[in-house]
Amino acid sequence: MTDQTAQPTGPSGPPGATGTGIATGTGTELIGQIAASIRRERERSGLSMAELARRAGIAKSTLSQLESGAGNPSVETLWALGVALNVPFSRLVDPPRPAVKVIRAGEGPVTHSEQATYAATVLSSCPPNARRDIYRIEAQPGETRASDPHMPGSVEHVMIGAGRALVGPSEMPVELGPGDYISYPGDAPHVFRALTRDTLAVIVMEHI
Repeated sequence: MTDQTAQPTGPSGPPGATGTGIATGTGTELIGQIAASIRRERERSGLSMAELARRAGIAKSTLSQLESGAGNPSVETLWALGVALNVPFSRLVDPPRPAVKVIRAGEGPVTHSEQATYAATVLSSCPPNARRDIYRIEAQPGETRASDPHMPGSVEHVMIGAGRALVGPSEMPVELGPGDYISYPGDAPHVFRALTRDTLAVIVMEHI
């Protein structure tokens, strides 16, 4: 079902096709993940279902459906719940990540707005006490850019904007194209090798 709850009064949602609620290949799996996340964060906060619904500006019956995995929340509803729970939006939709994570263009947990042609795909949530540096990369085919391990616990996130590149752990890099995303341990040897001219990428280095 499509959630037609009241619109949140908190901060606007994260940056990002038509329609409302979840539209992704994972379907039921993602809805189940969101249901478990809402339940987990509500219980962690010590809030009753009625109190969380009141703070988020949604009906208690709607929240009950979401926690049971029977609802289909919009960006606005999830953002309102995140504000009410004092957690990032991404914590409600992003499952625990493996050591190496690849998201191809068009994949990932997508939520849509009730108000506009607007879609948000969470690629990675920032863990507590982490800081991130963002870099724009311009690369040409030729020598592989091999990186030594960074600080312990660091993680690198790469999204290709144009061109193609071989990116990731030195022993098992992944070929990526425009819109593809990968994350991998930055505290182990890793590489970036442009496969086409004028390859552009954004690299986010996460340090604990």
